[in-house]
Amino acid sequence: MTNRPENLGADDTSKKVMTEDAEAVAVLGVAAGEERYLISMSEVSEVITIPKLAKVPLTQPWFLGLANVRGNLYGINDLGVFLGGDPTAFNLKSRILLVSSGSKALGGFIVNSMLGIRNLSEFTPMKPSKKKLHKGIVAQYKDLEGRVWRKLNLLELVHDDKFQHIERQ
Repeated sequence: MTNRPENLGADDTSKKVMTEDAEAVAVLGVAAGEERYLISMSEVSEVITIPKLAKVPLTQPWFLGLANVRGNLYGINDLGVFLGGDPTAFNLKSRILLVSSGSKALGGFIVNSMLGIRNLSEFTPMKPSKKKLHKGIVAQYKDLEGRVWRKLNLLELVHDDKFQHIERQ
């Protein structure tokens, strides 16, 4: 059983917003488990509330099931667990980030809460960590309050071998 999207050659560029002094990148802030992530707006096709999921037996703990969104089936994944965190309960603030390219549905990631649209220029880049970052995490930043945010590339995640093989080993 696979959760495999086709290689679509998706455009990884971010939606850009011009400011007076410099070009800034609009990113979506989300919380998954105890972590905060920044995701390029161009990688998220839609944000939805959590619909009823069809459970799929014998799958990885991070694969939560299938959702029918306007006739398109999406494999729904717990982003926090997929990235190595502990399972957390979802609530009314939880949302699904749908990832698609053109007419191809690639997958969906449940996050615990939406933290708003941010400007990447509001964050300070951190020096690369000596510890290897999980695939899909492309950079780390700190905000003005000293909190760590990880820049996440969802398109890289959906093309990862781990993501494509949802069957339990």
